[in-house]
Amino acid sequence: MFTRIGMGVATAALALGLSTTASAETLRYAHVGAEGDLQTRYAAEAAKEINDATDGNISVQVFPASQLGGVAEMVDGVRMGSIGMGHHDFASLARIVPEAAVFNAPYVYRDAEHALNATAPESPAVQKINQQLIEEGGVRIIGRIYRGKRHISSNFAVKSPEDLDNKPFRAVPLDLWVSMVKGFGATPTPVAVSELPTALMTGLVVGQENPLTMINANQLYEVQSHVSLTGHMDSVLAVFVNEQAWQSLDESDRSAIKKVLDEKAEQSLQWAESSEDELVQTLTDKGMTVLDEDDGLDVEAFREQVRAQVDQDFPNFKPYIDMISKVE
Repeated sequence: MFTRIGMGVATAALALGLSTTASAETLRYAHVGAEGDLQTRYAAEAAKEINDATDGNISVQVFPASQLGGVAEMVDGVRMGSIGMGHHDFASLARIVPEAAVFNAPYVYRDAEHALNATAPESPAVQKINQQLIEEGGVRIIGRIYRGKRHISSNFAVKSPEDLDNKPFRAVPLDLWVSMVKGFGATPTPVAVSELPTALMTGLVVGQENPLTMINANQLYEVQSHVSLTGHMDSVLAVFVNEQAWQSLDESDRSAIKKVLDEKAEQSLQWAESSEDELVQTLTDKGMTVLDEDDGLDVEAFREQVRAQVDQDFPNFKPYIDMISKVE
């Protein structure tokens, strides 16, 4: 039976997304990734490795596939402390600091390695955003996940923005994605990821965009016929934690967690790059037509039109983009 003091400690821990046992603290870790997605593998492996690296002091309990709510609920849960930590696109943190979305800006990175380096917690742009996140939302970025480049899938061939002119196209329910889809030439239609297969099947939207890992893991080949390798966005997810919960951990455990997450970030890059060609073949085998520049895909037209739209809608991104561009 808890003493009154013990009950108070347990209640405070639960409010921080933590639970306590005789030997460990448990961090509740939420994300929206489905089984088979790279991000789901990341969270599962990170949880095990954090337990090992902290000698059992920290146990991470992972809640995948929107079990604790969608993106907005997850971010708000981490902010309030009912969820200890989570991961999603950096743009999801724009609920707290609008400029956080810059790390998901289309065509902002030179290549995958640049994307991973520019989104490290130690990079100048992330440090600047982190300071604001901590002050304004009580949330801290402590890691990142590289999921690969995002591409367009559709139920017809898409080779240029003109092919999507005024057609309903799924946008992640975040302002940056709405802007990007406008740049595609399409009509942005916000759809939660859990509702995406149904929206594609019923024709509510004619297409969507995601890494190939997600297209395969969510079996979108059953409701889409084409993939266009636009590579419009290097998909990097932020791993973030409730600041009060983070500060309640021993410094040695925080260092161990950061080390694990840095190592997993590098591994996620390897996973994504090694799986790209394999996934193209897998999706082809499952009946999809995959289009690249050799097939007439006009990537430059997408780049110019999307960047112009984002620059127009987010002029506040410029100083951060300049900082990102200077990262080696």
